Amino acid sequence: MTDSPDPRPAVWLGHLGPHLVPDLAAAAAAYEQTGMRVVARPEGRVHFELRGGTHLILQEGDPGETGTAPFDLMVDDLDAAHGAWAAAGLHVSEIQHGANHDSFAWTDPGGWKVMVHSSHVVGPV
Repeated sequence: MTDSPDPRPAVWLGHLGPHLVPDLAAAAAAYEQTGMRVVARPEGRVHFELRGGTHLILQEGDPGETGTAPFDLMVDDLDAAHGAWAAAGLHVSEIQHGANHDSFAWTDPGGWKVMVHSSHVVGPV
């Protein structure tokens, strides 16, 4: 640990993936609609940047059996995100209210269920 005036945590998640999707174009369009930023499109992949600089890498390929994605997402305003994503035609469940988070499930074009949670960050990130 270093002595730094920066109040953010000293480490963060750099890259997540590759996350296999059967139709890269459809998946990339849907993930971009969620508010992720496309930063690279190498052959057969799309790299998205999320808050904090984390990169989610989608890769075209057979994911085998899909189910709950091996990652989840957080947003500042869950109700606004839910409404915007539904209006954009993304497949979202109803909002569920939990002890730690409110959340909804988004089913991406490849059939992965991505959980989307209300934020509970503590301090700058």
